[in-house]
Amino acid sequence: MCIKDINNLDSLDFVLFGGDITDFGADDELYSVKQMMDSLRYKYYVVPGNHDCKWSESGCNTFKKVFGYEQFQFSIKGWRFLGCSCGPDMRMAPALVPKESMDWLASLEPGEPSIFVNHFPQDTSVLNYFDVTRQLKRIGVRFTIGGHWHNNYSLNFEGIPAVLGRSSMKDKHKPEGYNVFAITPEGKVTITERRYVDGKFKNLEPWYTNDLVPVPETMTYDADGISESYPWMRYDVNKQYPQVRELWKVHESGNIASGFARAGEYAYYATCSGVVNCIKLTDGSKVWSRDIGSKIFSTPALQDRYLVFGCSDENTYALDASTGEVIWTSEAQGPVMGSPVIHNNVVYIGASDGCFRALDLYTGREIWKFDDVKGFIECRAFVDDEQVVFGDWSCRLYSLDTKTGALQWTWQCDKRARVFSPAACWPVKSNGRIFFVVPDRKAYAVDAKTGKQLFYVNGGREAIGLSEDGSTVFIKTMFHKSYAFRADAPVPSDGVLPPEQLLWNVENGSGYEIGTTALSEMDGVLITPTDKGNIFALSTADGSLLWYHKISIALVNPLETWKTKEGKNLILASAMDGVITLLEVTL
Repeated sequence: MCIKDINNLDSLDFVLFGGDITDFGADDELYSVKQMMDSLRYKYYVVPGNHDCKWSESGCNTFKKVFGYEQFQFSIKGWRFLGCSCGPDMRMAPALVPKESMDWLASLEPGEPSIFVNHFPQDTSVLNYFDVTRQLKRIGVRFTIGGHWHNNYSLNFEGIPAVLGRSSMKDKHKPEGYNVFAITPEGKVTITERRYVDGKFKNLEPWYTNDLVPVPETMTYDADGISESYPWMRYDVNKQYPQVRELWKVHESGNIASGFARAGEYAYYATCSGVVNCIKLTDGSKVWSRDIGSKIFSTPALQDRYLVFGCSDENTYALDASTGEVIWTSEAQGPVMGSPVIHNNVVYIGASDGCFRALDLYTGREIWKFDDVKGFIECRAFVDDEQVVFGDWSCRLYSLDTKTGALQWTWQCDKRARVFSPAACWPVKSNGRIFFVVPDRKAYAVDAKTGKQLFYVNGGREAIGLSEDGSTVFIKTMFHKSYAFRADAPVPSDGVLPPEQLLWNVENGSGYEIGTTALSEMDGVLITPTDKGNIFALSTADGSLLWYHKISIALVNPLETWKTKEGKNLILASAMDGVITLLEVTL
C-alpha cells in the first residue's frame, strides 16, 4: 500500500528503508520484500535491522546478495547520506555496529553536511554507540535516522539530533503509513507522517522540524576510550579483583561470534568475515590464517590434525591444524551455521537446509543425514553414544540416534512463535535428563529417552551450564540473577520446580543481560560470560560473587577454560568486537 502511494508522489528524490524489512531474516522474506521494493519508481536505499540480522538462516549473507551492499554512501543536493548495518549478527545481544562498518566510517573524510541512517538509536542500545557518534561528529553528520522502535520519536544522541521512524504496518494505535522528509537548501528538516485514512493516504501536520547545524564534540572519554555517558561496568572494575590477571590481549581485524578449539600450545578461531586463525597461547601471535571467503559463526572442533567448522558458504570444512590447508569439504544445500561436535571419529553438525548430518572425521563422507529439521540450526548439539540432541528455529528440540540418525523424539515449546525456539542454547545432559533454556524465560528438563517434559524452572534466556561432575545445572537469567538446581531434582507434580528446590538464587550484578553464551565450571567456580564484555565468577557452592573482569564492551563468546600442568587456571576469551585475551585466575 505504501509503495503504491509513494509511486503516486512526484516530489521525492529517493526512498530510505530503515531496517526490520523482514520478521525473521529468512531468505524467502528478503526476496519477497526486494520484489516489492523494486516496484518503486524511485531509487531506494536499505539498511538491515536486528530482525534481518539476528535470525538470518544465511548468516547475514542473503541481505548483501539481494541488495548488493551492507553500507551505502551517496550525495544529493549538497547532502551526503551514509548508512550501515547495526547487528547483532546471529547472536542475541544489544546492537553492535560491526567492525567492518566502523572501519568504513573511519575511512570517510569530512566534507558535505551528512545524514546517517542506521536501524538502531545511537545510544546505549548500541554497545559501541560512543565510538559511532564520535566518528559521526568527525565526518560532519548533522542528523541521524533510524527505525528500531517502529514509531515516531524525536531524540538526541551525544548532541546529534535524531529521529526514529514508524513502521509502515498498522497497529491498534495507527493505520498504515510512512514518513516524508523535506530538507531545505539551508538545512531545515521537516518530517510529515502520511497515513492511510478513510480509504486513501493523507498528510498529517508535520511532527518534527529542526535546523541541521554542525555538531561539535563535547563528550569526554576515559583512558580506555569510553565516554562519560557509558552506564555499565568499566575497565576499572579489573583493579578490584587482582586474582584475575591478563596475560595478553589482541584485537582482530573483524568481528568474532564463535568460540575456540584448543590443543597444546595453540588455539583456533574464526572471524565473522570468514578468516580462520591459529594462534600461540603464549602471546596470541598468529601462526597461520586461512581466508575461507564467507561468513563463519561456527565454533570449531578439533581432533588429531582435523580442525572442523561450518561456514555460511554451505560447506563444512576440515583444515589441517598445523598448516591451515583444506583437507576436505562436505557440501550442504544451505549455510552451515551450527557448531560441530566430534564423537568417536564422527562429526555431528546441523545446517540451514533442513538437515543434520554425521560425517566421517577423516574423509568428510556423509554417514547419515536427518532431513526433517523444520527450522535452521545454529547451536552445538549434545552428543553421546545414545543420542544427538539439538534445537532449531521452529520451536523444536530433536533427539536422534547417534549411530543411524533415526528420530527418537521431538519436544516443542508451548509458545509456537519462532523467537521462543530452543535454537541458540547448547543443551546439556545428566541423570537421564536433557536440560536447556528457551527465550520464553524458562529452563526445561525432559526425559532423555522419551522427550517427555519433566519440569521447567522460571527464569532464564538461553545461557546454561552443567557442573563438572554433572550434579548441578546452572542458569543465567535476563534480569541480574543466576540460580542453580540439582540435576536429579525430584519431578514436581505440577511440572514447575518450586523456588525452595533451588540450591541458590542470587543477584549477580549483571543487570539486564541477554547473552546466550554457555556457562562453565572451573574448580568450584561458575564462569559466566555476558553481553557487554564482562565475565563474572560465582561460587558453585552458594552463588556468592568471587570476581568480575571486563575484557571488552561486546558480547563474550564461548570460553575455553583449563588447568595447566603447573596448576595455573586459564581462561581464553573473545568478544564480538574482535577482542581476544588469555586470563590467569587465582582460585
